[in-house]
Amino acid sequence: MARVVLSGDLGRRFAGGEVEIRVPGSNVLRLIKALEERYPGIAEVLESDAMAVAIDGIVYQDAMLEDVGSESEVYFLPAIRGG
Repeated sequence: MARVVLSGDLGRRFAGGEVEIRVPGSNVLRLIKALEERYPGIAEVLESDAMAVAIDGIVYQDAMLEDVGSESEVYFLPAIRGG
C-alpha cells in the first residue's frame, strides 16, 4: 500500500488530524477513491485544480492517471500558481 501524506489542513478537515495514511491503489485516481471511502468529501478537494500531487518526489499538476507503486510516497499539496 502506498503511503499518502495529507497537508495538516486536510488531515484536520477530513481525517481526524491524521496526515499519514496507508492506502491501496495503482494510480492516483484509485488512491483518491480509497481515501473517499474512508473520509467522505475528501475526493472533491483532492481532485480540484487547487491541488498538486507529488509521487516519490516528482510533482505533477495533472496526476490522476499517474502510476503509484506499493511502496510509493504520495503527497497532496496546494498547487503553486504563477503570475
